[in-house]
Amino acid sequence: MKILIKNGRLVDPATSFDQVGELAIAAGRIVGLGQAPAGFVPNKTLDAGGCVVAPGLIDLAVRLREPGHEHEGMLESEMAAAVAGGVTSLVCLPDTDPVLDEPGLVEMLRYRAERLHQSRVFPLGALTRGLHGEVLTEMVELSEAGCVGFTQAEVPLASTQVLQRALQYASTFDYTVWLRPQEIHLGKGVAASGALATRLGLSGVPVAAETIALHTIFELMRGTSARVHLCRMSSAAGVELVRRARADGLNVSCDVSINSLHLSDIDIGYFDSRARLNPPLRQQRDRDALRQGLAEGTIDALVSDHTPVKEDGKALPFAEAEPGATGVELLLSLALKWSADSGAGLPRALASLTCEPARVLGAAVAARHGGLGRLQVGGVADVCVFDPRAAWTVEATALRSQGKHTPFSGYELPGRVRCTIVGGHLAFEA
Repeated sequence: MKILIKNGRLVDPATSFDQVGELAIAAGRIVGLGQAPAGFVPNKTLDAGGCVVAPGLIDLAVRLREPGHEHEGMLESEMAAAVAGGVTSLVCLPDTDPVLDEPGLVEMLRYRAERLHQSRVFPLGALTRGLHGEVLTEMVELSEAGCVGFTQAEVPLASTQVLQRALQYASTFDYTVWLRPQEIHLGKGVAASGALATRLGLSGVPVAAETIALHTIFELMRGTSARVHLCRMSSAAGVELVRRARADGLNVSCDVSINSLHLSDIDIGYFDSRARLNPPLRQQRDRDALRQGLAEGTIDALVSDHTPVKEDGKALPFAEAEPGATGVELLLSLALKWSADSGAGLPRALASLTCEPARVLGAAVAARHGGLGRLQVGGVADVCVFDPRAAWTVEATALRSQGKHTPFSGYELPGRVRCTIVGGHLAFEA
């Protein structure tokens, strides 16, 4: 199918390309950037006047809930939510039931996702069997099945020796290990340690739960030369440690969730279970440091941390409620809100959702799929067209995700996705 997008503002943060023009697509590839090639006759023409035409968004933290948690989210509903949010590629976590620790499970998930012809799905394999933290998985076989990295998801490793062996093994084959830094014994609370948690009588998670884990990870990285991606940073102290690690030459990248970027522990209010999240919302100084870290590039990517939760899981006292919130449909709008509030600008906001996540995935993965996170002639036609001036109010019932719980319910946000194209296929059109 040949598609022509005209009159849009073409923005590619990877090359600083930014101009009004045409984008021509044929056979799943971009064949014209700025101007359609001579003789190009489209089957479909989209007028993007007043809109931004950007690379398709890449979300590095999405729970699709299949297999095993279909009562909280079906593959069809969560993929539909992704393309409605402009997300053309997503990374899914292995904490399903059964856990993604066998090649057959990974291949089945990828096959199911490909048949839907929506977002590209990049699974993370379990770092240890069953996520039990004892025996390493067969990383080579999982990689051959399509895994782009290995993680424990939200299950911290109790054994430093197992983590060391995992990093040694991954380094041998040049795999990336994705870790959420949390010390197993200090990270068992339900809210960030501080005055508010004390006043509400909630068990606290100190900043040390993150920083102790970071110190351990960085020391092991020095001895193994492993590549690590840190998931969902939450504290000012953690951001500073990442900054120092990079200055020391460690091969580390990191991301932050839309929740931690915009909210603080005050948003728990009177035990609002929609704000029951992992990692927990910290103080305003932490939020401000995360915003600055993303603006300056210490934090590479912004993620939705999309975690659909059923109604029964949230209709409980705060400490007993299931952590998580839906977010993939809000990712672009919250990135735009951050860029406007912070002055970081549209290109930086889009970079944190496109070329930077593609870099985290790795050059080989991006190249294998035709150059993810880019607008380039000859590259894959993954495109997000959105109106940055269109405001909308977050209403739980209007979300396409099966999970309806979000701490941003009722917020007025900028930016509406007009259409999403995945591999030259029009996956969503408003």
